[in-house]
Amino acid sequence: MQSILGKFIFVTTLLLALGACSQKEPQLMNLSSGGGGPDEFLIVPTKPLESPDDFSALPAPTPGGGNRTDPTPVADAVEALGGSGAQATHSSMRSSEQGVVSFASRYGVSQGIRTDLAAADLEWRRKHNGRLLQRMFNVSVYFRAYEKMSLDQYLELARLRGLGIWTPAVPPNRAR
Repeated sequence: MQSILGKFIFVTTLLLALGACSQKEPQLMNLSSGGGGPDEFLIVPTKPLESPDDFSALPAPTPGGGNRTDPTPVADAVEALGGSGAQATHSSMRSSEQGVVSFASRYGVSQGIRTDLAAADLEWRRKHNGRLLQRMFNVSVYFRAYEKMSLDQYLELARLRGLGIWTPAVPPNRAR
């Protein structure tokens, strides 16, 4: 009886050890939803149907083209904030962001940066994939793995305020 129990424990330990050595991509953040319900962020309501004053003024339908009831969330948000929704198109957004892109790439751009960063991050996640029991029980090790790379927000806030930089997103310290 003892030898059967010993063999069972040995085989179970061996299977767990082999399972821990799998070569799948490490998942440091183990989040899962409770059910398979709908994603409420994928549902965008259409605009209400309306009859135009002159039907001859309507443009001819084009295959793949849009219509007046198609949702335009970016333009709708710009209009809600008091801007011009007609100017909030993808092409104008890209041209307005050109200054940011130019400033960010002023010292040059590495052509393979995304591939290099993805490979480096995959290697980092493999090295910091958690211990055997953490992987077995789906424990999230994301925050511990990236802790050395995180910014201490309070220390940075104190540094910025010490330099006299205005930080409008953070309320000022209250006098006690």
